[in-house]
Amino acid sequence: MKVILRERIKGLGEDGDVVEVAPGYARHLLIPRQMAVEATPANLERRNAARNRVAREEQREAHRAQESAAKLDGQIVTVGAKAGASGRLFGSVTTQDVCDAIARQYSVEVDRRRVDMPEPLKSLGDHRVAVQLHAGVVAYVYVRIQSD
Repeated sequence: MKVILRERIKGLGEDGDVVEVAPGYARHLLIPRQMAVEATPANLERRNAARNRVAREEQREAHRAQESAAKLDGQIVTVGAKAGASGRLFGSVTTQDVCDAIARQYSVEVDRRRVDMPEPLKSLGDHRVAVQLHAGVVAYVYVRIQSD
């Protein structure tokens, strides 16, 4: 019996895959638990429409990320922090601080988990930081830490 998976099932397939399974497995386990639906023409058409919708949305997101990357790449993001006489900060500048500064200065929302800093920044000056806006779309910004 052919079914369309509604979630990832180990050893069987991914969400949206059409797979051939034993009729009893489909009737007694997959369909009652809503892990799969029967592969009727209507369900196949619905699956294809959903995949097309997801692909269009993904394309829009990639385009927005390209625009944001063009806007951000090579820009200087200024962050204020308290520092001692030697230029060492009394705390550190975190990824969240960088995201807030990017949003405030360039009106681009960035998730803090997408900012690639191996460790928090702890000294005054310019630091090069990678910001991954989308899969394969990376912008490099310079974080300028100034004393308050």
